[in-house]
Amino acid sequence: MWLNSRQSIASLHDTIFFRPLLAATAALSPGEISLTASETESRLVSLGFTDPKGAMRHLQALSQGMSRGATIQRSLLPVLLRWMAEGMNPDGALLSFRRLSELLGDKHWFLKMLRDSSGAAERLMQALSNSVYISRLLEYTPESTAWFADESKLQPTDMTSLETEASSFLARNLDSDKAAEGLKFIRRREVLRIAIGATLGNLKIPQIARALSEVTEVYLGSMLQVAKRKSGVDLDVSIVAMGRLGGQELGFGSDADVMLVYKDDDPKAQSMAEALTGDFIALVKDSILEFELDLDLRPEGKNGPRIKSLSAYEGYYEKWAETWEFQALLRARPMFGSEGLRDAFTNLIDKYRYPDELSSKQLVSVRLVKARVENERLPKGIDANRHLKLGPGAISDVEWLVQLMQLRHAGRNVELRSLKTLDTLASLVVLGHVDSTDSRVLEDAWVMASRVRSAQVLALGKSSDELPIDRQKLEAIARVLEFEPGSATELEEGYLAVTRRSRAVFQKLFLE
Repeated sequence: MWLNSRQSIASLHDTIFFRPLLAATAALSPGEISLTASETESRLVSLGFTDPKGAMRHLQALSQGMSRGATIQRSLLPVLLRWMAEGMNPDGALLSFRRLSELLGDKHWFLKMLRDSSGAAERLMQALSNSVYISRLLEYTPESTAWFADESKLQPTDMTSLETEASSFLARNLDSDKAAEGLKFIRRREVLRIAIGATLGNLKIPQIARALSEVTEVYLGSMLQVAKRKSGVDLDVSIVAMGRLGGQELGFGSDADVMLVYKDDDPKAQSMAEALTGDFIALVKDSILEFELDLDLRPEGKNGPRIKSLSAYEGYYEKWAETWEFQALLRARPMFGSEGLRDAFTNLIDKYRYPDELSSKQLVSVRLVKARVENERLPKGIDANRHLKLGPGAISDVEWLVQLMQLRHAGRNVELRSLKTLDTLASLVVLGHVDSTDSRVLEDAWVMASRVRSAQVLALGKSSDELPIDRQKLEAIARVLEFEPGSATELEEGYLAVTRRSRAVFQKLFLE
């Protein structure tokens, strides 16, 4: 009875409040309540539209005419407007919905989904109104709108299926440029799928991180094959995933940190490897869904070759590498290439990243580098407490603490040889190096900072490592994180509180 009453009230509200908006822009049935242009603009503003004139133009474009599509749109728009207005950006949602409607035209399945599918239209409006990121990507893959009618389609595609699809596509398309474009489409489509699932609350951080990492892995491995085809170089090459990619902890907007290694000691192989690398780097770039490939963790950083032979890596790590470079190897994970090359590289780096013991000199070195990172890498002019990656108690603090403990103890405890931050933290608790209370504080900060970083990309459509000061932006992030409306301050205060506690734990444990 309560549900029926609620539905009746919502229907009455749509009739009285929303339908008259359409009467001002489209020819509706005689007797419909009508508003003047000024009244329509005022009502749109009260709904949260900041550009009422633009909204009126969109409504007119959607509802005018005698086509089947326009007829259905006139019937649906009152309730669609209500759902748009419940989100953060009704202007953007209406514009995106108009574009989707124009791209999909009178496609039967699209109009049927909007009219008949339980919850599909509401989920679509929620995504369009709360995520600039989703709105943009949907315009490039409008057929993906069909997923809103079937929530099982909003679960990540498993890695085996992705690999099969990519391999089949490469086999059918021998032209390198065409093959690369197809792989970019697959990546955009799958990232969009994950983004919708995350924004609608169907996916949690571990699922999102793994799914984004697997999509990236398949993309990189497949593009390496295209690069080999384009350059004519067929070396045995492994892509070594580093950082968050190595630990399968990617978020939306994360860079892909990698190193490249090949197995061939022929002096001529280096020039061929460099040519291959140049093609690979050029191919993975995407102007529609940005892809940032970062090779800076390689030996000698930006000054070193972009790809090295296995023996060159061995010589460098034995003679020249600093402790922080061994620390970076804690999340190194060779992908692709022959099993022999991957195993050889893993065996090579294990003795450096899992030492029998960490000398006092190395311990001091790690602490000094951490201090330098805090002093030099934080952007000037921002509040350090709001930096989601390098700020006090944020992602960097938790990861540096966990990695320092791995350097100190993983040589004797194989349980600590995980590439994942939270798995390693849990093992540190079991082994007695961190107590459970401190572990929960660190985990809460790492998870919250990671969630906010991704939510900011989804909500605003761009990457940033700074927690915004602007209340509208904070509110938009809060909505993606499933806070109640009006929770910008709650999000801000919650983040600052959890990272403040995390910083206290970090300072206690990092210096002991």
